[in-house]
Amino acid sequence: MPWPEKRGTKWRVRWDTGRVHPDTGKKIYDSKSGFNDETTAYEYGLDRESDVRNDRYISRRDGAVLMKDYAKDWLDGIDVGHLREKACRSMTRLYIVPRWGETAVGDIKPSAYRGWKKELLARPNVGPEYGREILGLFAMMMDDAVEDELRKASPVSHKRRRGKYVKKVKEKKRYMDIADVHQLASNALAYWGFPGYVFVLTMACTGMRPAELYALRREYAHPAWPASDPDEEQREEALERYAGEKPMPAVRVQHQHQWKDSTLTLLPPKYDSFRTLVVPPFLAELLELLVGSHDSEWVFPSINGGPLAKANFTYHYWRRIADGQEETRMRTEGEGRGGTRRPLPGWPAVKAYAGKRLYLLRHGHKEWIDEDGHSRVAVESRMGHEIAGVEGTYSNVTPTMERAIMDSLQDRWEKFVLTLDADWEPVSPKPLPVDLARWVKLQVAGAEKARLSAGS
Repeated sequence: MPWPEKRGTKWRVRWDTGRVHPDTGKKIYDSKSGFNDETTAYEYGLDRESDVRNDRYISRRDGAVLMKDYAKDWLDGIDVGHLREKACRSMTRLYIVPRWGETAVGDIKPSAYRGWKKELLARPNVGPEYGREILGLFAMMMDDAVEDELRKASPVSHKRRRGKYVKKVKEKKRYMDIADVHQLASNALAYWGFPGYVFVLTMACTGMRPAELYALRREYAHPAWPASDPDEEQREEALERYAGEKPMPAVRVQHQHQWKDSTLTLLPPKYDSFRTLVVPPFLAELLELLVGSHDSEWVFPSINGGPLAKANFTYHYWRRIADGQEETRMRTEGEGRGGTRRPLPGWPAVKAYAGKRLYLLRHGHKEWIDEDGHSRVAVESRMGHEIAGVEGTYSNVTPTMERAIMDSLQDRWEKFVLTLDADWEPVSPKPLPVDLARWVKLQVAGAEKARLSAGS
């Protein structure tokens, strides 16, 4: 039973929490002061003992843990990928701790949470998508705080929607036209050189994530792969499937390049989505020409020959490629203030991608293979996604499915090159290591021959 006691002009009540100290074996009591009379204090103690008997009780000591301390312990205990952990720590440091850090976990009220949610989503530097991600992280912390017996319930309501309905804003994007893709590739050629031309076409025809392209090593790219695969079991299986009687050129997604602890590191691809991607014959030829033109370990070296992931690709490469550039002279990357300047001829903006994300090339690749009617399992596998449920368990990508994707991408390319101007010439800031103009003419001739054969 609780017992009240007079403390000055006020009353305090103590009650048995039902717990025992792990070291001394003595009972643990809790208390609350500030009551005006004995009856009110006693009834409060009875309510707390009722909570103890019904497993609803949160001790005042446990509930007083500050959010900044709980968030630190919570982050140290999560088991997620490197990039996800980095994002969680960043959101906690920038948004959760500044608002809730000095508040006890047990004192966060639903009304205060709703006010913070409204204010957070209204910030111009947050945006709806990022805001929902922050709120989702906070909700997970609060759910775990309930399991840790720091609160009775989460302040985040999972049962009903409050406030007015706001339609989710979907990113505006256009259909990925191969003519636009080739213009992007030509712009990359003018700014970056031959690796840029092949980079853009590879992303559009494989749907690889940017960090996966940055980390593509020559031993995992056509023509070396699969014979060069260091994994013996994987190499034997791939040789049988992709280098047999009917070979299919392919690249292997084995890594992504990310910064970890201030060091550029090869990590597994996102969601551990290791996969093999067949490529159309025209792209296989370009990849072979590219890796034969340099001795870098990376298929797509930067302008100065180093790892592409060390550059701020969006700012230093993609924005110039997509947004266009007037004729100018630019200091060669990596040469410092005294470096020589190389002439840039200028190129047009690509309207569908000006101001847009590089990632839209990955989206566009899925549009292409969806449009060509390929099976869902083949499409999702190629994108590095897993299909949930029974369909994902029983389905499998067959060589026939892969060959169909390869053929449809080649067909799309051949139809495009027939529309190219007869006098198309590559523009590059430096001499090209291959005769790209001649290669394109051969592609046009091959497409003409294929069209005539189909017509007969």
